Amino acid sequence: MPASLDTTDAPPRGELTVQITAMPADTNPSGDIFGGWVLSRMDQAGGIAAAERARGRVATVALDAMKFIRPVKVGDVLCVYTLIEAVGRTSMKVHVEAWARRYNTHVRERVTVATLTFVALDEAGRPRPVPAASA
Repeated sequence: MPASLDTTDAPPRGELTVQITAMPADTNPSGDIFGGWVLSRMDQAGGIAAAERARGRVATVALDAMKFIRPVKVGDVLCVYTLIEAVGRTSMKVHVEAWARRYNTHVRERVTVATLTFVALDEAGRPRPVPAASA
């Protein structure tokens, strides 16, 4: 299994980018939080990291890999971490990890891992070069 999809409980990779509490309206019939809700928060966090790196507008173009490891429950705080793994001419691969800080216990568990690809866009919505990294 690639390291980016490792399911061990090593510390989160990357920077904390988004935190949000899982609410009852976000549940499926089994009482767990919808996977799509978690994916949406991960896409949001990846977009924030990519936009900062690109210094401007970006769009998600691919979800290269994703693994749901554990469910998220109502009351958990979803903490999403991001790490820019690779930068091409117009695109970036972003490693995204979602962790749940469990309600009332504050135990932290990795729940989902993904790799998303974003493309930098100009004002007209066309791909543009990603600027060189700041020193």
